[in-house]
Parts: sequence; C-alpha cells; structure tokens
Amino acid sequence: MIFIDSPADLGTSIRKARKALRLTQPQLALAAGVGVRFIVELEAGKPTVRLKNVLQVLGALGGRVAVELIPLETAGREEA
Repeated sequence: MIFIDSPADLGTSIRKARKALRLTQPQLALAAGVGVRFIVELEAGKPTVRLKNVLQVLGALGGRVAVELIPLETAGREEA
C-alpha cells in the first residue's frame, strides 16, 4: 500500500506505476480515456485535477483508492 499525503505524492506514484508497466503518457491516457495533458498535469502534482479522471487513471494502472478514516473516539466526536 502507498500512502498519499499530497498531489505531488499522487503524481509520483502514478508516474512510477506507469513506468513500471512500460507505458508512455499517451498510452496511459488512451487506456484511461483521458487526455495526455491530464496525465502530464497529474504526474506533475497539479492540485486541481478531476477525481473522476484520477480514478480512471488508477483503474487503468490496476490500482484503486482506499481511505483510512480517523475513528470517532479520536476525532472528539465532531460532526461534519
């Protein structure tokens, strides 16, 4: 499991996975159904990318997102 704490971490992880699969940015874009520019911006750590597209790219790489939440006892039972 990889922990992502910033857009830059996400971009680095995506780039490493793409390269490990020996895919070019255009090949990944085609597989994910997004534009090449999106892949370039995602790998560069752009903080305002669309979540839907990020999930498509992760899926094309064989990945998925898991969210670890803070237990309510630890958070002081604050309501959102």
